[in-house]
Amino acid sequence: MASPASDRKPGENTATWALAVAQLVAWGTVYYAFSLFVVPMEFELGWSRASTDAALSLGLLVSGLAAYPVGRWIDHGHGRVVLTAGSLLASVMLVLWSQAGSLVTLFAAWVGLGIAMAATLYDPVFAILTRNYPHSFRTKITLVTLVAGFASTVFIPLTQGLIDYQGWRHALLSLSVINCCVCLPIHLTALRDRATTTLGKGTVKAENDESVRRALRTPVFWGLAVCFTAYYATFAALTFHLVPLMVERHVAQPVILATMAVIGPAQVFVRTLWFTVGRNVSPKIVGLTVTSAFPASVVILLVAGTSPAALILFALIYVGANGMMTILRGTIVQNILWTEGYGAVSGLLSMPSNIAKGIAPISAAAIWTMTGNYLPVEWAVLGVSLVSACAFMFVVRSTADASRKVAARERSTL
Repeated sequence: MASPASDRKPGENTATWALAVAQLVAWGTVYYAFSLFVVPMEFELGWSRASTDAALSLGLLVSGLAAYPVGRWIDHGHGRVVLTAGSLLASVMLVLWSQAGSLVTLFAAWVGLGIAMAATLYDPVFAILTRNYPHSFRTKITLVTLVAGFASTVFIPLTQGLIDYQGWRHALLSLSVINCCVCLPIHLTALRDRATTTLGKGTVKAENDESVRRALRTPVFWGLAVCFTAYYATFAALTFHLVPLMVERHVAQPVILATMAVIGPAQVFVRTLWFTVGRNVSPKIVGLTVTSAFPASVVILLVAGTSPAALILFALIYVGANGMMTILRGTIVQNILWTEGYGAVSGLLSMPSNIAKGIAPISAAAIWTMTGNYLPVEWAVLGVSLVSACAFMFVVRSTADASRKVAARERSTL
């Protein structure tokens, strides 16, 4: 393992900041831009809302399926190639999307964008930082998520302005140029793939494969899988349906806008708080806080009615929890499991989570269609979020039991 000094080579901070900027642009040009293109595409091409939303869901499903092989490639020392190829693919797929005249083209573009998301968004960067900087990856991951937290704040108004000024097709071409001109050179020049080991690539692959097999035999891994899958399913379902939910309640338009406006600042605030004063807090404590805060926010939403204060309080807790969850997701595996083969293990955890992100909004829409209102959707979200909280409690208890057993064995050998 690298020494602490190896984590502080000249240019390390510059590379981390560069990766953070690339994450901001990648999230902004691919993920957050989608919702702004739905209405103009539907207006020009006559597509249904279900058809256009299905394209994003397909992209998230593909991203989940691609997460594991991407993680393996990073574990084997190909991080720079993965991120560079992912950035190039994202730019090309944005161009393809801009030429869409049929749903087949749109869906093809989002299959490619799903692969690009798996290769460029948080998980591969977290894996690279963990691999390259084993003694300081927590600080670096926090910094990256802090900067990338501004993606919606920067790119939602920028993208809307491009659409208003250029039309949706040329706006996509502009986003492709931005992605290519910012992310591609950063990933190509800021990263240096470290040699895997002096033992040889074959040995490293065997060690990483064994790490994955060991994870699959570990109850804690499965607890984390259930926790993250349930959490991201509920977050995606509620995020996609929050505005129509409030409209159904006859919440005033200014209150809806105010509620949605706190999303970006709340995420950035909690990440800043962690970066400045919370870095030494145990990830287990953070996880218990986050997984408890999310269902608490849903309870607030259930009883909020049309109250501006209650709805904004809901949004602050709801999005603040998500801001912390992103950092937790990037650091908890190393804290309670191990760092060997982290890319592949993390990819396995991301696979069901990303698939759930794609399925959950459609499932919530199906519940709404069957019942005619959003109250059953809210109760379903609350129930699944409690599953996430219980799963994390299981993880904490299991790791504590394992630690006690190790301590007991050590005492018995003295």
